[in-house]
Amino acid sequence: QVQLVESGGGLVQAGGSLRLSCAVSGRTFSVYSMSWFRQAPGKEREFVAAKSWSVGTIYYADSVKGRFTISTDSAKSTVYLQMNSLKPEDTAVYYCAGQRAYSGSWLDTSRYDYWGQGTQVTVSS
Repeated sequence: QVQLVESGGGLVQAGGSLRLSCAVSGRTFSVYSMSWFRQAPGKEREFVAAKSWSVGTIYYADSVKGRFTISTDSAKSTVYLQMNSLKPEDTAVYYCAGQRAYSGSWLDTSRYDYWGQGTQVTVSS
């Protein structure tokens, strides 16, 4: 089995930065790719960014392109989400998620095999 644990959330002013981390443990060799999702109150969970471990393919949602950067550290089995120029609309619980194999979709939450517990990000105006 695979366990995902997020950290790094918090309260930040608009225009500020945060870096989220997602530690991957267990059968890490079974994870093909890692993604970040977010869910704001009253809204559905939405895709933010994805990166495959070995191939290096990266994909971003249009809403965060140019502001957020996803990266991985294989030695530490950790995925990061660097968030710059934060806006109040970025406020949400952020989740990391993993796929055992590429399923044909980065956006569909049902295609993910592993999920973390989430970390709260609040951006004040």
